[in-house]
Amino acid sequence: MSLGYAEKLSYIEDVGSVGMSEHFDAPDVLQQKIEQLALLVQKSKHLVVFTGAGISTSCGIPDFRGPKGIWTLQREGKALPEASLPFHRARPSLTHMALVALERAGILKFVISQNVDGLHLRSGIPRKKLAELHGNSFMEVCPSCGIEYTRDFEVETIGLKETSRRCSDERCGARLKDTVLDWEDALPSKEMNPAEKHCRMADVVLCLGTSLQITPACNLPLRSLRGGGKIVIVNLQKTPKDKKAALLIHGLVDKVISGVMDILNLQIPPFVRIDLFQIILTQALSIDEKYVNWNLRVASVHGLKAPLPFIKSIEISFVDNKEYKGAILQNEPFQLKRRTLQSKSIEMVLKFNFIDGCGCRFTKINLSVNWEVSTDLLKIDKDATMQKLRDAVTDETCCGKNAVIDRNVITSPKTEVLMYAVVTNVVTYKKTTTEAVKAGTLSNGVKRRKDDANGPATSKKRSKVHRRKSRL
Repeated sequence: MSLGYAEKLSYIEDVGSVGMSEHFDAPDVLQQKIEQLALLVQKSKHLVVFTGAGISTSCGIPDFRGPKGIWTLQREGKALPEASLPFHRARPSLTHMALVALERAGILKFVISQNVDGLHLRSGIPRKKLAELHGNSFMEVCPSCGIEYTRDFEVETIGLKETSRRCSDERCGARLKDTVLDWEDALPSKEMNPAEKHCRMADVVLCLGTSLQITPACNLPLRSLRGGGKIVIVNLQKTPKDKKAALLIHGLVDKVISGVMDILNLQIPPFVRIDLFQIILTQALSIDEKYVNWNLRVASVHGLKAPLPFIKSIEISFVDNKEYKGAILQNEPFQLKRRTLQSKSIEMVLKFNFIDGCGCRFTKINLSVNWEVSTDLLKIDKDATMQKLRDAVTDETCCGKNAVIDRNVITSPKTEVLMYAVVTNVVTYKKTTTEAVKAGTLSNGVKRRKDDANGPATSKKRSKVHRRKSRL
């Protein structure tokens, strides 16, 4: 897992001033505080949420200052924790999706994040309502025209350095840069300015899972106090800003937010992850024009050299044709070259096997080829098709469904490019009850679907994830 936070090792010295031990409110006290928070949220006119690493611990991403946090273990000379999932497959927590519900309900006005895991954006928080102070490990930006590119793989650099890709705008073409801050980098004004503006406007700033120790970010919630706003802190460790809080809650973030959503009677939406890839079929006639030499390639929509991290292998078989031998593509680039009589059409079945962390093991695509590439544009409403996919898997609570969302034709060399969208995760979140909060038995509420028409979900056993070196 990549650790790209802009927090410097020198900040470890500040940990001693505020203990790293965890504190839990008694169940009856916790329930009272949850009810108070729900009332504050319900009455708020401009709610701002400020999040730290603690919001993502239930996603399998370790925090920094907790008893099992990155910095705590480093100070104790212990091995760093291994992620339960590859970083790029981390799924939003119940809290992430609850914030989406609050935003859609018009209650939540803005989110400020100190995390680089990209889960707020992936969950569905609109970019215009999100400030990612320390950057996003899955985003590149063009320094020339400002276009942002969200990736399904972790960008290989940190520190606002140039990456290996360029801006796709033909009028620009500048080398892209990563967005994750390094130790010496100042917080970008593009993120800080709206964060400060909304904190000044806020009547409630809800701080979730943050130690509130990293300056200048930790001082943002204080901006609300000048206008009569209130600060609420939900964190297991004490923070330097506790005395400024109108309400201080020591409890698991997911439990607290679950209780609030229950009281407000707001449904937490499911998380649906849709991944994209393209199938590129290039063909050329032999010299005698009897055969077609063709090349099939499965590639990332982010570029031919970009990785496809969610695909483990591709099995290709030919339907009702014993002349052609099937193939298993196990390494990138995923491509197959064959020669076929021009007079013969072929039908292939492509079975995409997904890595652990996807909610289904595979999906299948039937591909018919008759060597006559139509130059007629295939009119597809990409957004409508994507929404139809989301609606279908939400209603049927399954994943693995796929659909063509775009088609392009290149005349020389003769090439057809089909872009596919496939649902690789569907996660639903249980609605909690007040009694569960009182009893202290509330879980994070994440339930994975087990089976679907295209293949059963992955088992609970996961292959060991190799730990990447910490950038700290």
